[in-house]
Amino acid sequence: YSIDQNLWGTSIESGVLENPWTEPPPDTYRSILAPERARSQAGYVTVVFARGVPVGLNGRRMSPVALVERLNALGAIHGVGRSDMIESRVVGIKSREVYEAPAGTILLEAHEELERLTLDRELLRVKQHLAVTYAHLIYSGLWFTPLKRALDAFMHETQRRVSGTVRLKLFRGTCRVVGRKSPHSLYRERLATYSAKDQ
Repeated sequence: YSIDQNLWGTSIESGVLENPWTEPPPDTYRSILAPERARSQAGYVTVVFARGVPVGLNGRRMSPVALVERLNALGAIHGVGRSDMIESRVVGIKSREVYEAPAGTILLEAHEELERLTLDRELLRVKQHLAVTYAHLIYSGLWFTPLKRALDAFMHETQRRVSGTVRLKLFRGTCRVVGRKSPHSLYRERLATYSAKDQ
């Protein structure tokens, strides 16, 4: 295997993985438990965001590095963060990659849900559309381009109201949002309710 490891996680390629039909061998994943071997009891985490940036975990304010390291550990014991995908490389070839990224998986799920709670429909739609272009620029190494600078300004503006707390349930390879709240929430129970008194 060829292994690339960093704070966010690990990517593995080559060897037996070059055949996209072959299931990754058990020893492919180095840090994340197989879902069938993960804890039989669910774990819960709460992530706090301020203007789109994760700043706290389970009621404690944390530095970005400490937060990512803790989420990596929590996700790994619950089998969360494994992925096996075909990528389109910059040079025009297809490549199979196996990733381990517990913190990235959890934070992405939490952040996207908080955006759904705090951004209006049209802003959310356009932001989700442009996020694909933004990710493509970063993946391609096009950091210092006029388009990237323009998108930076747009993305920064979208995050002004993305503050709040998201609660997630980790269980045998799955990561699900089970609660969300924000001082900027656009959800109004009196408008969304379907209780008997509304009939």
